[in-house]
Amino acid sequence: MIVVRVHCGDQVGTGWTYGAAACRVLVGDVLAPLVNDRDALDVVGAYDAMCCGARNIGRLGIAACAISAVDVALWALKARLLDLRLARLLAMVTDEVPIYGSGGFTSYDDTQLTSQFDYWVHGQGIPRVKMKVAESWGEHVDRDLTRTAHAHKVVGDDTELYVDASGGYTRKQAIRVAHEAADCDVRWFEEPVSSDDLAGLHEIRDAVAADVAAGEYGYDLPYFARMVQAGAVDCLQADLSRCGGITEWQRVAAVAAANNLQISGHGAPNLHLDAAAATPNLRHLEWLHDHVRIETMLFDGATAALPGGLLRPDLSRSGHGLDFRDEAASPYRIG
Repeated sequence: MIVVRVHCGDQVGTGWTYGAAACRVLVGDVLAPLVNDRDALDVVGAYDAMCCGARNIGRLGIAACAISAVDVALWALKARLLDLRLARLLAMVTDEVPIYGSGGFTSYDDTQLTSQFDYWVHGQGIPRVKMKVAESWGEHVDRDLTRTAHAHKVVGDDTELYVDASGGYTRKQAIRVAHEAADCDVRWFEEPVSSDDLAGLHEIRDAVAADVAAGEYGYDLPYFARMVQAGAVDCLQADLSRCGGITEWQRVAAVAAANNLQISGHGAPNLHLDAAAATPNLRHLEWLHDHVRIETMLFDGATAALPGGLLRPDLSRSGHGLDFRDEAASPYRIG
């Protein structure tokens, strides 16, 4: 986790990304000189300057993550300078954002899977949950199917069950798995094959009942445009900590909307919340077990899940409502 703080007067905007520690070097050596002394309200201008400044060192990957963290910090700072909740600054269209519980890792035994899903569905009232499949790159399909059937039994027919293969299946293997799991009524099949295999995603999308989703590894707008143009997904995913922050998220959402698609946020639910509340074609955010734990531990103002599987921005807190807790982070700090 790389945390960026941008200062203007006595106000601070905070952003972060999940990635290599090298992001910190890029922020300090490449991006900070492009942002320092700019008009604090000129966020999009700063974003464009960062993209241009990173071009020769490679705009995608680590640089995109670094840019994303700075962009979020700039938007949070702007909202605080204007004494606004960020969602309002971005033109909020809803005050409640749907989420789905995400975990169910392949390392879990049945007891762990049952406990996690039972808590989300029956304890918190979240009506959508996601589990991992394609264990060991598709080498244990029988266990994938057994675990999926068990999860369906735990959550019942009134809860949407999602599966995420993390690109671990081959094309035909993914189709066979989906057909064999038909009784489990899986509604969402995430990255059945690599997100780089657009033709494969399109083939699977045409062959299965579940919605096919991908896009979490997108680092710029053209990536998402290619995915949409290929007819690869039923719902476009984007990760605000990778795709270019809030500035690029809004452009990605517009590309999806222009093609009659919804967008879903990958991971980091508190990071996505305000941008999501200002996105008309949003489907939901991922209430990812690991990121929820980290955000709750390291930030004051982290949002709790509401009954019905919803998040609500606290409009009484300016910016994105989050303040980094240095004392909580200090035992883990590496730079």
